[in-house]
Amino acid sequence: MNKKGITAEDLYQLKSVTDPQLSPDGSLIAYIQTSIDEETDKYLSNLFVYSLLSRKTVQWTFGNFRHSAPRWSPDGQSLAFLSSRTGKNQIYLMSTYGGEAKQLTDFTYGASTPIWSPDSALLLTGCGLKTGESLESVHDKENKENRSEGLIYHSIKYKADGKGYLNQVFQQLVIVNVQTKEFQLLTEGNRDYHPSGWSPDGSKVVYHTDEAEDSDYRYISDVFIMEASTKEKENLTNGRGVFYGAKWSPDGRYLIMQGHEAEYKGATLVKIWLFHTEDHSFSCLTNGWDVEVGDAAIGDFQIGAADPGLMWTKDSAGFYFLISDHGNTGVYYGTIEGAMYPSILESQHVYGLSINPESHHAAVAISLPDQPGDLFTYNLSTGEKEQITFVNEPFLKDRFLSKAEPIVFQSADGLDIHGWMMKPVNFQEGQKYPLILEIHGGPHAMYANSYFHEFQSLVSEGYAVLFTNPRGSHGYGQEFVNAVRGDYGGMDYVDLMAAVDYALSTYDFIDSKRLGVTGGSYGGFMTNWIVGHTDRFKAAVTQRCISNWLSFYGVSDIGYYFTEWEVGGDILDDPEKLWHHSPLKYAKHVTTPLLLLHGEKDFRCPIEQSEQFYVALKRQKKEAVLVSFPDQTHEVSRSGAPKMKLQHVQQIRDWFKKYL
Repeated sequence: MNKKGITAEDLYQLKSVTDPQLSPDGSLIAYIQTSIDEETDKYLSNLFVYSLLSRKTVQWTFGNFRHSAPRWSPDGQSLAFLSSRTGKNQIYLMSTYGGEAKQLTDFTYGASTPIWSPDSALLLTGCGLKTGESLESVHDKENKENRSEGLIYHSIKYKADGKGYLNQVFQQLVIVNVQTKEFQLLTEGNRDYHPSGWSPDGSKVVYHTDEAEDSDYRYISDVFIMEASTKEKENLTNGRGVFYGAKWSPDGRYLIMQGHEAEYKGATLVKIWLFHTEDHSFSCLTNGWDVEVGDAAIGDFQIGAADPGLMWTKDSAGFYFLISDHGNTGVYYGTIEGAMYPSILESQHVYGLSINPESHHAAVAISLPDQPGDLFTYNLSTGEKEQITFVNEPFLKDRFLSKAEPIVFQSADGLDIHGWMMKPVNFQEGQKYPLILEIHGGPHAMYANSYFHEFQSLVSEGYAVLFTNPRGSHGYGQEFVNAVRGDYGGMDYVDLMAAVDYALSTYDFIDSKRLGVTGGSYGGFMTNWIVGHTDRFKAAVTQRCISNWLSFYGVSDIGYYFTEWEVGGDILDDPEKLWHHSPLKYAKHVTTPLLLLHGEKDFRCPIEQSEQFYVALKRQKKEAVLVSFPDQTHEVSRSGAPKMKLQHVQQIRDWFKKYL
């Protein structure tokens, strides 16, 4: 009897759980559950609370809105969170003992994730303000943008994917009194400030920004301490690199933070740093440890998942954090002396973490290739765990999800490359199946042992799926992730072809005459590059791609520095280098039928990148189809509008069905 796999349309039936947060006494876990309302075609994210005492779950928020970022007050009496019920994310407060949520902020441009003060009386957050705008004016509902006037820009950073053309609104730091709802504005000016936390005595806040006069031309993030009452501030990192996420130790003696000194530009591994508040010494705790700190995994399902950062234990002697390693994310415990010990290190994707700083118990969100994601409790000292949510179990009990078999093979130069093979649903020995090579974006990210809706949708249609982490990916050390810079389309291309060669020589069920390739962003670039350099693939789908580094330099929100950092060329001094690595240069060699998918409001890889490649192919009367997705950004296949996200997967499925 044939088993039924996951279809593209099942996106509307699946739920994701994210952002678990343990209450201070360790008895409750708040989290966000996201589903899709098919009638309105919107994501619905609501707040749920699980009791470790009663072992029951209670839904705390309702309605057709997005709720996010639940944060317990230190005294355990309240839960602050963000809600979009008024149109923008605003901070709301609920009592642990029940009752209606009360709205704390009403900012025109919304608020950011709330951070509680140690005494549970105040919240530190971010609030958008235009230059010269007062805090009071952001409550004025008549303060609408005037779209009848031209917008004038003086900064090179004038647009951003997901935000569009910037309207001179900058994120400022604001303190909110939860009882009186009074506000205190801590910062101002034409730069963004990002809050991180409070000092243990509640007198200071820590945040990151770049306050240099030439910040428009720098890619630096400094960590600052500010005295809340006087606004006196101190720069702890002084322009040495990119630093963020600073957290005070409970005893006030240290701050830990993530960051790096940009030795390899955007390919530099994130490390952990320690600042001593007494002698102002600053040191790297993970220097020499060839591991990426944080979650570098790429996925298309967990809506609203966020890296939890660094989390202190109560004794101020250590902290917990996530790492990315060989296609997995795990949990480590680090000490202020620089020792690092694994706490959770399995073949899985940990995409959420909250700890009890005294008991070392944790709430953990975990996904596997055949498990969309659920929450677990962990004793980080003993490794004992228990699953506490089963959000997709009723739907998946009648479905078959393909597992991902890990593989390791050698590239042409002998370098070991890691990847996975997924067999088709209802696989039968002796039959031949088409193979689809999937290529991730970044390129400094990694595929992981995590659920991918696109992959499961393809294997349910009878395709084998091969996905790998070629050089340039995170998870395999500094040299490996840096190896792609200046060599786009070089040895990374060789790695991917070696993956296909390995699959063909290892798995006798693959039909070598029915090969497909697809990828998004950098993966879209590589798909375009591949079809211009080989005809071994019978069909290809390029997603939110790059085709021309010369134009990308000026049209992408990151193009002017990304091309210099990653491709190694400058449009003014070395345009030949950019053109040499541009797939458009090789469009005349393309014989593979190509589908191009692109969001119309993608400012990271603007749609003109697909349009150029599409027109070049059509001018030669080659088989190419362009599909644009209205109002969608670079995130169309991840957090895009549900209907658009579904159509994106359907287009990929149907294109391969037509040609493979």
